[in-house]
Formats: sequence, C-alpha cells, structure tokens
Amino acid sequence: MFRPVHSKRLHQQVFEQIQEMLLSGHLKLGDKLPAERELVELLKVSRNSIREALRSLEVLGIIECRHGGGNYIKLEIGSGLFEPMSIMFHLRGGKFCDVLEVRRSLEASAVSLASERITPEQGKELMRILERLKSEKSEAGNVRLDKELHYKIAEISGNALLMSFLAAISSLLESAIKRGRLGIMSSIENKAKLLAVHAHICEAIVAHDSDGAIAASNTHFKMILDNPPEQ
Repeated sequence: MFRPVHSKRLHQQVFEQIQEMLLSGHLKLGDKLPAERELVELLKVSRNSIREALRSLEVLGIIECRHGGGNYIKLEIGSGLFEPMSIMFHLRGGKFCDVLEVRRSLEASAVSLASERITPEQGKELMRILERLKSEKSEAGNVRLDKELHYKIAEISGNALLMSFLAAISSLLESAIKRGRLGIMSSIENKAKLLAVHAHICEAIVAHDSDGAIAASNTHFKMILDNPPEQ
C-alpha cells in the first residue's frame, strides 16, 4: 500500500499518498493510520515530514488525532472542509441569497431522491425528528432540529456526494437556516405555517410522493423569499 517517497516536498507526497488511498478504498472512514514511527519506515521520510503531512490532513478535517490513541480517518470528513469554503464565500462577497439559491436546488434533489429511496425504518426516524420539532419551545432548539431534519433527508437520499457537500458547507447552511427562520418567525401565523410545511415535506417523502415533496420544498423556500430577514 505505502511506497517510499522521493521528492523535495516530501510532506506533500505523503499527503497525496494518503489521499489516494482514501479515494481507492484502501483506507476507509474510521480506519486508524499506522503510527508515526511505522510511517517513517514505510515511506522512507523524516518524522518531521510525516508530522507536517498529518497536520495538513488534520486541518482539512480528514483525520483526527485521539490523545494517546493515534490518528484516525474521520467518520465525517466533509464537516472539516467548511472553514475554507466559508472564508472564500465571504471573501468573494457572498450574500444570503446565494446560499439560498444553492440550498433550494440541493433540497429539491434531496427530497426527490429521499421519496424514491426511503425505507420504513428511515420513515420512522424522520417522523421522530419532526415530532421533536413540533414540541420544541426554544428557537435555538428549533434551528438545531430544522438542520437535523434536512440533514436526515439528505442522508435518506442515499447520495454520498450530496451529503458530503452539505457537510462541507454546514456552517453556511446553519447561518442560512437561522436567518431564514428569523424572517419567518416575525409572526405566530408564519411559525405555524413553517412547521406545517416541514410536516408536508416529511409526509410526502414517507409516502414516496416525489412531486409532493418537491412542491412542499418549494413552498418552504417561497416562505423565506416572502419574509426576508433584516440586513
């Protein structure tokens, strides 16, 4: 699997080898990497090169260092990629509407695929999250459950790339959910309507009604567009 490295930028070569092994399936989520000393022997590089490569992988959220337990491939790799994406988004002057447009497209795909692929057990899990959302009293809790509901739908869709992308922009999406709810929550009537539209999305997915789920999702985003948050 590992091969000796011969390059001026040794740490970059180590980084790329581990990346290649992930893409090829030789390394999987949750796998433990060999110890630093073993990597030095396998790759024929210095311990400093190994450590620099591991630091780069950790910064990107690809591996996690467990104190006294070694380095592991993270179970949620995409979650570590949101910082650079968020920074670039803000440096390019990104706006709330930009996130909303992307999220609207992703959600339409997610609810459609979820409607086709949902299992009875997944249906129960989705409805349990909805019931918790219905009974939640605090807005902070509502934001958390709102996000959890949409992530569960993405998971049910079974599309790994969609799930990874959502994880990679989780920071931006959480901010968008907060801002979207802020505009809608200006009235008690809207709060009830938002809860109802979430229920319609979930019920359509469980019923394998793709068209109904997409229509409910579009209604959801129309509510946000009709009730923009204050700048």
